[in-house]
Amino acid sequence: MAPKDAYPTTADAHGGGATSTDPHDVAAALRVSVGMLLRRMRQVPTDGDLTLPESAALARLDRSGPATSAALAKQEQISPQSMGATLAALHERGLIERAADPQDGRRIVLSISAAGLTALRSRRNERVEQLAAALAQDFTPAELRQLAQAAPLIERLAQRI
Repeated sequence: MAPKDAYPTTADAHGGGATSTDPHDVAAALRVSVGMLLRRMRQVPTDGDLTLPESAALARLDRSGPATSAALAKQEQISPQSMGATLAALHERGLIERAADPQDGRRIVLSISAAGLTALRSRRNERVEQLAAALAQDFTPAELRQLAQAAPLIERLAQRI
């Protein structure tokens, strides 16, 4: 059996006395707290009609630009068949556009449409509103400042992984 402190608790991840600067301790605490936040964000529904795979595909096209279905499937680590079904639904609703690849006319390149960008921004805004409502309810101004200061560090960490 692993030692008690091998797996940090939620309390440890939220400063329940743990102020270690050991990279392993910090990594374990972040894994617990960020993982919990992401799971909870996925569980709470939004008013938008985008599924998680649809919003992931739109976000990838928005961030990375036009791509083939195969490239999107690889980037999102899902099967080409699953990505194909997701993209077909997005195309049917006018949220993505298809065009022949300028370098290879046999391939189809997908890009986000104006309607897709609007839908993606709407979903993002709904998530921001959910977070803002939770922060407004239970967090002190000092805690809000701490979270604001941590956000760029978490982003930098994500870019290094």
